[in-house]
Amino acid sequence: MGLSMDKIRHEMMKMVPPTLFFFVLLHAVVIIRALMVKGTGISLPTSVSVIIASLILGKAVLIANMLPFINRYPDRPLIWNVVWKTLIYTVVAGVFHYLERLFDFWKETHSLAAAHHELLTHINWPQFWAIQILLFLMIGNYCAFAELGRVIGRQRLKSYFLGPLADTPPKLQEG
Repeated sequence: MGLSMDKIRHEMMKMVPPTLFFFVLLHAVVIIRALMVKGTGISLPTSVSVIIASLILGKAVLIANMLPFINRYPDRPLIWNVVWKTLIYTVVAGVFHYLERLFDFWKETHSLAAAHHELLTHINWPQFWAIQILLFLMIGNYCAFAELGRVIGRQRLKSYFLGPLADTPPKLQEG
């Protein structure tokens, strides 16, 4: 039982960075959306839905990281894996973004087909794409730092930002 609890604890700790990242990211998106739709009467997600979405996206990153094709370019310059992972995570975030809007219309129509039709008819496409661009840029930053951490080590990367600075040169790490 102790081994399984250690494994669960380890997996939970691996989930903390992407979950915290998406928690902050999604709150920023909600604030931007609130500013964009102020006075229109459009309802926005609550902090509870942002927390749930953050947990889902944090776990989705962990699951995606276990896929054999996710770390497709480990021996190339970091930009290759950063762009590859950014594209994959942005597509996943876009699907979640779309499903969130679909759910809002489903609550009104009680039919998935009708909700999809209403969504396509009434969605504010410029706003949708503006949020997707924000997500793409923010996810790109996450992927860049995650790849940098993979190469130089998470502890060393953490020390660069939070201190104390390590005196030894970085050593390359796998995984």
